Amino acid sequence: MSTTTSLTSDIAFRTYLLRLADDRLILGQRISEWCGHGPELEEDLALANIALDLIGHSSALYEYANQFDERGDLTPDHFVYFRDDPEFTNLQLCELPRGDYAFTTARLFLFSSFSFFLYRNLQSIEDEQFRGMIQKHLKEVKYHLRHSRDWVIKLGDGTDISHQKIQEALNELWMYIGELFYADEVDQLMVYSGNGTDTSVFHGEWKQLVEQTLTEATLEIPDWDQFMISGSRKGIHSEHLGHLLAQMQFLRRSHQDADWQ
Repeated sequence: MSTTTSLTSDIAFRTYLLRLADDRLILGQRISEWCGHGPELEEDLALANIALDLIGHSSALYEYANQFDERGDLTPDHFVYFRDDPEFTNLQLCELPRGDYAFTTARLFLFSSFSFFLYRNLQSIEDEQFRGMIQKHLKEVKYHLRHSRDWVIKLGDGTDISHQKIQEALNELWMYIGELFYADEVDQLMVYSGNGTDTSVFHGEWKQLVEQTLTEATLEIPDWDQFMISGSRKGIHSEHLGHLLAQMQFLRRSHQDADWQ
């Protein structure tokens, strides 16, 4: 693997952490929109807890990313509330509107299954603090995967309506999964430094898990070779992110001197 790059190791590490954090912040925000609107009380609480997990993971990652910034005085609030959409590097998969329950379930399964393999492989990285964070968060990622996978199977192998809805959700989401395995010089430098992982090494395992799950759910597997969206790691997003950030950031930007404790 070539390691020729104009990036310093600190900038690459910061970028890597921000990508992980942005994914989890934005998806957590989307899932939090279900609070009080879940199909049943237990699922309402489960989704609320998953949203809190993801937002908590992002907060820890933002805090650590600040240590690799030149100023070193940025808080998680800065990364969440005072960046515009081109500065966010989250996957477009995470920013899509909430959709119905089947859409939320399918998206969470696709993201959590990828996160499981990613975090599993990151458990042996060199940086002690980052490694400890990953090991702690992996326990919750396993729950997210188990929970969403079970619901994909229940909906797919349920009624005609639930089957149709989860199939439509997967068909709509499929063009966004290619970005899960996007890799550039940041990822190369992180692998070279011992603080990242080559996602291509577990692509086969992830694909097998997805296919096994959809087969068990009696669902059709969409075309793996169809057109895939790209560009979000470089700040290219859908219009949906701008709308989400406007809602999420408005109050904090309006009262920048407020004490939020």
